[in-house]
Amino acid sequence: QVQLVESGGGLVQAGGSLRLSCAVSGRTVTNNAMGWFRQAPGKEREFVASVSRSGTNTIYTDSVKGRFTISRDNAKSTVYLHMNSLKPEDTAVYSCALGRGAVGVALVDYWGKGTLVTVSS
Repeated sequence: QVQLVESGGGLVQAGGSLRLSCAVSGRTVTNNAMGWFRQAPGKEREFVASVSRSGTNTIYTDSVKGRFTISRDNAKSTVYLHMNSLKPEDTAVYSCALGRGAVGVALVDYWGKGTLVTVSS
């Protein structure tokens, strides 16, 4: 059984930082891109960032460029999202995704349940 388990969410003041982690169990991740999505209250889920299977190619949504960094450790089957200069509009449930292909997460095979990030003003 494949599981994606996120951790690292919480309450932080605007301007602060958090690091999210997503550990995958039940299968190897070395052939697949991984990514992060988020869903704010009353809004649809949106793409945040993705990283290719090798870790060399990353993609970000415009609103987080320069503030968030995605990375992965294939030996640990884990993907990270380092979030700096957080804003209240970053408040959302953040979910990780295991993509079907090697680059990008347009198609997702598995989802995590999510971790809540709350940014206070």
